[in-house]
Amino acid sequence: MSDRISSDRTSGGIPVVVERIPDSQSAGFMIGVATGSRDEVPEIFGLSHLLEHTVFRETKTRDSFQMAKEMEGAGGEMNAFTGREMTAFYGITIRETASTAMDMVGDIVANPLINEKDTELEKKIVLQELSMIENEPETRIHDLFESHLWRGHQLGQDEGGDKDIVAGLTAADLRAYYEEKYLIPNLAVYAAGDVDLESTVAWAESVLDVRAGGKRNVRTEPPMPQAEYKFVKSEANHLQVAMGFPSYGASHKDRTALTMLSAILGSGTSSRLFQSVREKKALVYSIYSTVSQESDASSMAAYMSCTDKNVEEAMATTVKEFGRLLADGLEEGELARAKRLVKGANVRAMESTEHRLYRLCVNNLLNGSTESLEERLAKIDAVTEEDVMRVAKDILRADRLNVVVLGKAGRSVRNMHISDLGF
Repeated sequence: MSDRISSDRTSGGIPVVVERIPDSQSAGFMIGVATGSRDEVPEIFGLSHLLEHTVFRETKTRDSFQMAKEMEGAGGEMNAFTGREMTAFYGITIRETASTAMDMVGDIVANPLINEKDTELEKKIVLQELSMIENEPETRIHDLFESHLWRGHQLGQDEGGDKDIVAGLTAADLRAYYEEKYLIPNLAVYAAGDVDLESTVAWAESVLDVRAGGKRNVRTEPPMPQAEYKFVKSEANHLQVAMGFPSYGASHKDRTALTMLSAILGSGTSSRLFQSVREKKALVYSIYSTVSQESDASSMAAYMSCTDKNVEEAMATTVKEFGRLLADGLEEGELARAKRLVKGANVRAMESTEHRLYRLCVNNLLNGSTESLEERLAKIDAVTEEDVMRVAKDILRADRLNVVVLGKAGRSVRNMHISDLGF
Protein backbone atom coordinates (compact mmCIF):
# COMPACT_ATOMS: atom_id res chain seq x y z
CA MET A 1 0.00 0.00 0.00
CA SER A 2 1.54 3.29 -1.07
CA ASP A 3 0.91 6.60 0.68
CA ARG A 4 0.95 9.87 -1.21
CA ILE A 5 0.84 12.62 1.40
CA SER A 6 1.43 16.26 0.49
CA SER A 7 0.96 19.46 2.44
CA ASP A 8 0.74 23.21 1.97
CA ARG A 9 -0.83 26.27 3.58
CA THR A 10 -3.56 28.62 2.49
CA SER A 11 -2.78 32.30 1.94
CA GLY A 12 -4.12 32.87 5.44
CA GLY A 13 -1.75 30.30 6.94
CA ILE A 14 -4.10 27.32 7.45
CA PRO A 15 -2.23 23.99 7.21
CA VAL A 16 -3.60 21.63 4.54
CA VAL A 17 -2.58 17.96 4.48
CA VAL A 18 -3.78 15.69 1.66
CA GLU A 19 -3.42 11.94 1.25
CA ARG A 20 -4.17 10.83 -2.28
CA ILE A 21 -5.17 7.17 -2.47
CA PRO A 22 -4.64 5.64 -5.93
CA ASP A 23 -7.83 4.18 -7.45
CA SER A 24 -9.93 5.32 -4.48
CA GLN A 25 -13.67 5.52 -5.13
CA SER A 26 -14.27 8.00 -2.27
CA ALA A 27 -13.22 11.48 -1.21
CA GLY A 28 -13.16 12.76 2.34
CA PHE A 29 -12.58 16.22 3.78
CA MET A 30 -12.05 17.23 7.42
CA ILE A 31 -11.64 20.52 9.23
CA GLY A 32 -9.81 20.24 12.53
CA VAL A 33 -10.00 22.83 15.29
CA ALA A 34 -7.25 22.83 17.92
CA THR A 35 -9.54 23.14 20.91
CA GLY A 36 -11.30 20.61 23.13
CA SER A 37 -12.35 19.75 26.65
CA ARG A 38 -8.85 20.43 27.96
CA ASP A 39 -9.26 24.07 27.00
CA GLU A 40 -12.50 24.69 28.89
CA VAL A 41 -12.81 26.53 32.17
CA PRO A 42 -15.01 24.86 34.80
CA GLU A 43 -17.96 27.14 34.11
CA ILE A 44 -18.33 25.83 30.54
CA PHE A 45 -17.22 22.20 31.01
CA GLY A 46 -18.79 20.32 28.10
CA LEU A 47 -19.20 23.29 25.76
CA SER A 48 -16.80 22.01 23.06
CA HIS A 49 -18.86 18.84 22.72
CA LEU A 50 -22.20 20.66 22.70
CA LEU A 51 -20.93 23.12 20.09
CA GLU A 52 -19.76 20.22 17.91
CA HIS A 53 -23.34 18.92 17.95
CA THR A 54 -25.10 22.25 17.51
CA VAL A 55 -23.34 23.43 14.34
CA PHE A 56 -25.04 20.53 12.50
CA ARG A 57 -28.46 21.98 13.32
CA GLU A 58 -28.55 24.94 10.97
CA THR A 59 -26.29 27.16 8.85
CA LYS A 60 -26.99 30.39 7.02
CA THR A 61 -28.10 28.39 3.97
CA ARG A 62 -29.37 25.00 5.22
CA ASP A 63 -31.22 23.32 8.05
CA SER A 64 -30.31 19.85 9.30
CA PHE A 65 -32.81 18.08 7.03
CA GLN A 66 -31.46 19.84 3.95
CA MET A 67 -27.94 18.84 5.00
CA ALA A 68 -28.99 15.23 5.40
CA LYS A 69 -30.72 15.15 1.99
CA GLU A 70 -27.76 16.71 0.17
CA MET A 71 -25.13 14.56 1.84
CA GLU A 72 -26.96 11.26 1.51
CA GLY A 73 -28.02 12.19 -2.01
CA ALA A 74 -24.31 12.50 -2.79
CA GLY A 75 -23.71 8.98 -1.48
CA GLY A 76 -21.97 10.25 1.60
CA GLU A 77 -22.02 10.80 5.31
CA MET A 78 -21.03 13.63 7.61
CA ASN A 79 -19.91 13.43 11.22
CA ALA A 80 -17.66 14.96 13.86
CA PHE A 81 -15.80 14.19 17.09
CA THR A 82 -14.63 16.07 20.16
CA GLY A 83 -11.42 15.18 22.00
CA ARG A 84 -9.47 16.63 24.86
CA GLU A 85 -7.34 18.72 22.51
CA MET A 86 -9.28 18.99 19.28
CA THR A 87 -12.67 19.06 17.59
CA ALA A 88 -13.08 17.90 13.99
CA PHE A 89 -15.81 17.84 11.34
CA TYR A 90 -15.74 15.69 8.23
CA GLY A 91 -17.68 14.55 5.20
CA ILE A 92 -17.02 11.58 2.91
CA THR A 93 -18.73 10.93 -0.42
CA ILE A 94 -18.15 8.94 -3.57
CA ARG A 95 -15.52 10.64 -5.68
CA GLU A 96 -17.87 12.14 -8.30
CA THR A 97 -19.68 14.13 -5.59
CA ALA A 98 -16.56 15.29 -3.71
CA SER A 99 -17.62 18.92 -4.11
CA THR A 100 -20.67 18.21 -1.95
CA ALA A 101 -18.50 16.93 0.88
CA MET A 102 -16.33 20.03 0.70
CA ASP A 103 -19.33 22.35 0.56
CA MET A 104 -21.14 20.73 3.48
CA VAL A 105 -18.17 20.53 5.84
CA GLY A 106 -17.16 24.09 5.05
CA ASP A 107 -20.70 25.32 5.64
CA ILE A 108 -21.15 23.87 9.12
CA VAL A 109 -17.75 25.16 10.31
CA ALA A 110 -17.81 28.59 8.67
CA ASN A 111 -21.52 29.46 8.74
CA PRO A 112 -23.34 27.92 11.73
CA LEU A 113 -26.29 29.88 13.12
CA ILE A 114 -25.90 28.69 16.74
CA ASN A 115 -29.25 30.10 17.83
CA GLU A 116 -31.17 29.47 21.05
CA LYS A 117 -33.71 27.09 19.53
CA ASP A 118 -31.06 24.81 18.05
CA THR A 119 -28.92 24.94 21.18
CA GLU A 120 -31.81 23.86 23.40
CA LEU A 121 -32.74 21.01 21.07
CA GLU A 122 -29.18 19.73 20.86
CA LYS A 123 -28.71 19.98 24.63
CA LYS A 124 -31.46 17.40 25.01
CA ILE A 125 -29.55 15.02 22.74
CA VAL A 126 -26.18 15.61 24.38
CA LEU A 127 -27.65 15.08 27.85
CA GLN A 128 -29.07 11.77 26.64
CA GLU A 129 -25.66 10.84 25.29
CA LEU A 130 -24.01 11.59 28.64
CA SER A 131 -26.66 9.54 30.41
CA MET A 132 -26.10 6.69 27.96
CA ILE A 133 -22.35 6.70 28.67
CA GLU A 134 -23.05 6.51 32.40
CA ASN A 135 -24.93 3.30 31.65
CA GLU A 136 -22.19 1.89 29.42
CA PRO A 137 -19.53 0.88 31.95
CA GLU A 138 -17.14 -0.41 29.27
CA THR A 139 -16.96 3.14 27.91
CA ARG A 140 -17.24 5.00 31.18
CA ILE A 141 -14.22 3.28 32.74
CA HIS A 142 -11.95 4.93 30.16
CA ASP A 143 -13.23 8.41 31.05
CA LEU A 144 -12.99 7.66 34.76
CA PHE A 145 -9.41 6.46 34.47
CA GLU A 146 -8.23 9.48 32.48
CA SER A 147 -10.01 11.85 34.85
CA HIS A 148 -8.46 10.08 37.83
CA LEU A 149 -4.96 9.88 36.37
CA TRP A 150 -4.83 13.59 35.48
CA ARG A 151 -6.80 14.68 38.55
CA GLY A 152 -6.51 18.38 39.27
CA HIS A 153 -5.37 19.18 35.72
CA GLN A 154 -7.34 20.22 32.64
CA LEU A 155 -6.28 17.02 30.86
CA GLY A 156 -8.55 15.17 33.27
CA GLN A 157 -11.63 16.87 31.80
CA ASP A 158 -13.35 14.27 29.63
CA GLU A 159 -14.85 15.18 26.28
CA GLY A 160 -18.52 14.98 27.24
CA GLY A 161 -18.45 17.42 30.13
CA ASP A 162 -20.66 17.77 33.18
CA LYS A 163 -24.42 17.24 32.78
CA ASP A 164 -25.44 20.06 35.11
CA ILE A 165 -23.12 22.54 33.42
CA VAL A 166 -24.17 21.47 29.92
CA ALA A 167 -27.82 21.91 30.92
CA GLY A 168 -27.14 25.56 31.78
CA LEU A 169 -25.20 26.54 28.66
CA THR A 170 -26.78 29.04 26.27
CA ALA A 171 -26.46 29.89 22.59
CA ALA A 172 -24.59 33.04 23.65
CA ASP A 173 -22.02 30.85 25.46
CA LEU A 174 -21.55 28.71 22.36
CA ARG A 175 -21.32 31.68 20.02
CA ALA A 176 -18.69 33.39 22.21
CA TYR A 177 -16.59 30.22 22.31
CA TYR A 178 -16.96 29.75 18.55
CA GLU A 179 -15.89 33.32 17.82
CA GLU A 180 -12.87 32.93 20.09
CA LYS A 181 -11.65 29.43 19.19
CA TYR A 182 -12.79 28.65 15.62
CA LEU A 183 -10.25 31.00 14.09
CA ILE A 184 -6.82 30.86 12.46
CA PRO A 185 -4.34 29.63 13.81
CA ASN A 186 -6.57 26.93 15.37
CA LEU A 187 -7.88 25.67 12.01
CA ALA A 188 -6.41 22.90 9.85
CA VAL A 189 -7.72 21.04 6.81
CA TYR A 190 -7.30 17.40 5.78
CA ALA A 191 -8.36 15.37 2.75
CA ALA A 192 -8.05 11.70 1.80
CA GLY A 193 -9.09 9.52 -1.11
CA ASP A 194 -9.50 10.73 -4.70
CA VAL A 195 -8.37 14.24 -3.78
CA ASP A 196 -5.61 16.66 -4.73
CA LEU A 197 -3.71 19.30 -2.85
CA GLU A 198 -4.34 22.26 -5.16
CA SER A 199 -8.13 22.08 -5.12
CA THR A 200 -8.21 21.37 -1.38
CA VAL A 201 -6.09 24.44 -0.66
CA ALA A 202 -8.32 26.55 -2.93
CA TRP A 203 -11.42 25.31 -1.09
CA ALA A 204 -9.91 25.98 2.33
CA GLU A 205 -8.89 29.50 1.26
CA SER A 206 -12.33 30.34 -0.06
CA VAL A 207 -14.17 29.09 3.02
CA LEU A 208 -11.86 29.57 6.01
CA ASP A 209 -9.24 32.26 5.32
CA VAL A 210 -11.72 34.93 6.42
CA ARG A 211 -11.63 33.42 9.92
CA ALA A 212 -8.44 35.15 11.03
CA GLY A 213 -7.50 36.86 14.27
CA GLY A 214 -7.42 34.04 16.79
CA LYS A 215 -4.72 32.70 19.06
CA ARG A 216 -3.67 29.25 20.20
CA ASN A 217 -4.82 27.92 23.55
CA VAL A 218 -2.22 28.18 26.30
CA ARG A 219 -1.69 24.73 27.78
CA THR A 220 0.42 23.56 30.69
CA GLU A 221 1.96 20.10 30.88
CA PRO A 222 0.29 17.94 33.54
CA PRO A 223 2.30 17.13 36.66
CA MET A 224 3.44 13.54 37.12
CA PRO A 225 0.63 11.75 39.01
CA GLN A 226 1.49 9.53 41.95
CA ALA A 227 0.09 6.07 42.60
CA GLU A 228 -3.50 5.98 43.83
CA TYR A 229 -6.50 3.65 43.99
CA LYS A 230 -10.10 4.76 43.41
CA PHE A 231 -13.38 2.87 43.67
CA VAL A 232 -16.48 4.26 41.91
CA LYS A 233 -19.81 2.72 42.82
CA SER A 234 -22.37 1.95 40.15
CA GLU A 235 -25.38 -0.33 39.82
CA ALA A 236 -23.60 -2.66 37.40
CA ASN A 237 -22.91 -6.07 38.92
CA HIS A 238 -20.00 -6.71 36.58
CA LEU A 239 -16.90 -4.71 37.54
CA GLN A 240 -14.80 -2.65 35.15
CA VAL A 241 -11.15 -2.15 36.09
CA ALA A 242 -8.45 0.15 34.72
CA MET A 243 -4.83 -0.28 35.83
CA GLY A 244 -2.29 2.02 34.25
CA PHE A 245 0.49 4.56 34.23
CA PRO A 246 1.26 8.04 32.90
CA SER A 247 3.47 7.95 29.82
CA TYR A 248 4.90 9.96 26.92
CA GLY A 249 3.65 12.88 24.85
CA ALA A 250 3.05 12.61 21.11
CA SER A 251 6.50 13.91 20.13
CA HIS A 252 8.50 11.65 22.45
CA LYS A 253 11.19 9.54 20.77
CA ASP A 254 9.95 6.39 22.51
CA ARG A 255 6.30 6.75 21.52
CA THR A 256 6.47 3.76 19.15
CA ALA A 257 8.33 1.60 21.67
CA LEU A 258 5.56 2.42 24.14
CA THR A 259 3.01 1.15 21.63
CA MET A 260 4.95 -2.10 21.34
CA LEU A 261 5.10 -2.48 25.13
CA SER A 262 1.34 -2.04 25.34
CA ALA A 263 0.84 -4.58 22.55
CA ILE A 264 3.04 -7.17 24.25
CA LEU A 265 1.11 -6.75 27.46
CA GLY A 266 -2.42 -6.65 26.16
CA SER A 267 -3.07 -6.58 22.40
CA GLY A 268 -4.71 -9.69 21.02
CA THR A 269 -5.38 -13.14 22.41
CA SER A 270 -1.70 -14.12 22.44
CA SER A 271 -0.76 -11.20 24.71
CA ARG A 272 0.57 -11.72 28.22
CA LEU A 273 -2.45 -10.37 30.05
CA PHE A 274 -5.00 -12.23 27.95
CA GLN A 275 -3.17 -15.51 28.42
CA SER A 276 -2.38 -15.16 32.14
CA VAL A 277 -5.58 -13.52 33.39
CA ARG A 278 -8.23 -14.89 31.04
CA GLU A 279 -7.04 -18.10 29.40
CA LYS A 280 -5.10 -19.71 32.25
CA LYS A 281 -7.26 -18.54 35.15
CA ALA A 282 -10.60 -17.52 33.58
CA LEU A 283 -10.74 -14.50 35.88
CA VAL A 284 -12.12 -11.97 33.39
CA TYR A 285 -14.44 -11.76 30.44
CA SER A 286 -12.19 -9.31 28.61
CA ILE A 287 -8.76 -7.78 29.14
CA TYR A 288 -6.60 -5.58 26.92
CA SER A 289 -4.04 -2.79 27.06
CA THR A 290 -4.10 0.49 25.16
CA VAL A 291 -2.37 3.87 24.95
CA SER A 292 -4.41 7.08 25.11
CA GLN A 293 -2.33 9.77 23.42
CA GLU A 294 -2.28 13.54 23.93
CA SER A 295 0.25 16.15 22.84
CA ASP A 296 2.29 16.37 26.04
CA ALA A 297 1.30 13.19 27.88
CA SER A 298 -0.38 9.84 27.46
CA SER A 299 -1.56 6.91 29.51
CA MET A 300 -0.90 3.22 29.08
CA ALA A 301 -3.49 1.12 30.86
CA ALA A 302 -4.89 -2.37 31.08
CA TYR A 303 -8.69 -2.61 31.09
CA MET A 304 -10.64 -5.64 32.25
CA SER A 305 -14.19 -6.76 32.97
CA CYS A 306 -14.88 -9.32 35.71
CA THR A 307 -17.01 -10.27 38.70
CA ASP A 308 -16.52 -9.11 42.27
CA LYS A 309 -15.48 -12.66 43.17
CA ASN A 310 -12.54 -12.54 40.73
CA VAL A 311 -11.49 -8.90 40.75
CA GLU A 312 -8.79 -9.01 43.44
CA GLU A 313 -7.05 -12.02 41.93
CA ALA A 314 -7.38 -10.52 38.44
CA MET A 315 -5.69 -7.30 39.57
CA ALA A 316 -3.00 -9.22 41.44
CA THR A 317 -2.29 -11.37 38.38
CA THR A 318 -2.06 -8.27 36.18
CA VAL A 319 0.44 -6.68 38.54
CA LYS A 320 2.48 -9.91 38.54
CA GLU A 321 2.66 -9.74 34.76
CA PHE A 322 4.01 -6.20 34.97
CA GLY A 323 6.65 -7.44 37.41
CA ARG A 324 7.47 -10.56 35.38
CA LEU A 325 8.17 -8.52 32.27
CA LEU A 326 10.45 -6.20 34.24
CA ALA A 327 12.30 -9.07 35.89
CA ASP A 328 12.60 -11.54 33.01
CA GLY A 329 12.48 -9.40 29.88
CA LEU A 330 10.88 -10.42 26.60
CA GLU A 331 10.38 -13.97 25.45
CA GLU A 332 11.88 -15.24 22.21
CA GLY A 333 9.85 -14.05 19.23
CA GLU A 334 7.51 -11.97 21.38
CA LEU A 335 8.46 -8.57 19.96
CA ALA A 336 8.37 -9.83 16.37
CA ARG A 337 4.87 -11.22 16.91
CA ALA A 338 3.67 -7.95 18.48
CA LYS A 339 5.18 -5.93 15.63
CA ARG A 340 3.28 -7.94 13.04
CA LEU A 341 0.07 -7.61 15.05
CA VAL A 342 0.38 -3.82 15.25
CA LYS A 343 1.47 -3.48 11.63
CA GLY A 344 -1.48 -5.59 10.53
CA ALA A 345 -3.90 -3.41 12.46
CA ASN A 346 -2.38 -0.28 10.88
CA VAL A 347 -2.55 -1.67 7.36
CA ARG A 348 -6.15 -2.86 7.69
CA ALA A 349 -7.28 0.44 9.18
CA MET A 350 -5.82 2.31 6.22
CA GLU A 351 -8.40 0.69 3.95
CA SER A 352 -10.90 3.17 5.42
CA THR A 353 -11.00 6.75 4.12
CA GLU A 354 -12.51 7.82 7.43
CA HIS A 355 -9.61 6.32 9.38
CA ARG A 356 -7.08 8.00 7.10
CA LEU A 357 -8.73 11.37 7.71
CA TYR A 358 -8.77 10.74 11.45
CA ARG A 359 -5.10 9.72 11.47
CA LEU A 360 -4.04 12.76 9.43
CA CYS A 361 -5.90 15.11 11.77
CA VAL A 362 -4.87 13.59 15.10
CA ASN A 363 -1.19 13.18 14.22
CA ASN A 364 -0.95 16.65 12.74
CA LEU A 365 -2.76 18.47 15.54
CA LEU A 366 -0.90 16.58 18.29
CA ASN A 367 2.64 17.07 17.03
CA GLY A 368 2.61 18.53 13.52
CA SER A 369 3.29 15.14 11.91
CA THR A 370 2.38 14.18 8.34
CA GLU A 371 3.61 10.61 8.84
CA SER A 372 2.78 8.14 6.07
CA LEU A 373 1.89 4.50 6.56
CA GLU A 374 5.32 3.46 5.28
CA GLU A 375 7.00 5.75 7.79
CA ARG A 376 4.82 4.37 10.57
CA LEU A 377 5.65 0.77 9.66
CA ALA A 378 9.36 1.61 9.46
CA LYS A 379 9.27 3.04 12.98
CA ILE A 380 7.64 -0.14 14.25
CA ASP A 381 10.29 -2.28 12.54
CA ALA A 382 13.04 -0.16 14.11
CA VAL A 383 11.97 -0.86 17.72
CA THR A 384 14.37 -3.21 19.50
CA GLU A 385 13.98 -5.38 22.59
CA GLU A 386 16.30 -2.96 24.37
CA ASP A 387 13.94 -0.09 23.48
CA VAL A 388 10.94 -1.95 24.88
CA MET A 389 12.70 -2.87 28.11
CA ARG A 390 14.03 0.67 28.60
CA VAL A 391 10.48 2.01 28.22
CA ALA A 392 9.06 -0.71 30.48
CA LYS A 393 11.44 0.26 33.28
CA ASP A 394 10.54 3.91 32.81
CA ILE A 395 6.76 3.41 32.67
CA LEU A 396 5.90 0.36 34.80
CA ARG A 397 6.63 1.97 38.16
CA ALA A 398 4.91 1.19 41.44
CA ASP A 399 4.94 4.84 42.48
CA ARG A 400 2.91 5.75 39.36
CA LEU A 401 0.42 2.89 39.17
CA ASN A 402 -3.15 4.20 39.17
CA VAL A 403 -6.20 1.95 39.47
CA VAL A 404 -9.91 2.67 39.06
CA VAL A 405 -12.63 0.09 39.78
CA LEU A 406 -16.23 0.72 38.69
CA GLY A 407 -19.29 -1.24 39.81
CA LYS A 408 -20.68 -3.10 42.83
CA ALA A 409 -18.09 -4.70 45.09
CA GLY A 410 -17.48 -5.99 48.57
CA ARG A 411 -15.85 -4.05 51.37
CA SER A 412 -12.30 -5.22 50.66
CA VAL A 413 -12.44 -3.93 47.08
CA ARG A 414 -14.20 -0.71 48.04
CA ASN A 415 -11.61 0.07 50.70
CA MET A 416 -8.51 -1.19 48.93
CA HIS A 417 -5.27 0.81 48.98
CA ILE A 418 -2.84 0.89 46.07
CA SER A 419 -0.18 -0.75 48.23
CA ASP A 420 -2.43 -3.78 48.70
CA LEU A 421 -1.67 -4.82 45.12
CA GLY A 422 1.91 -5.60 46.04
CA PHE A 423 3.56 -4.05 42.99
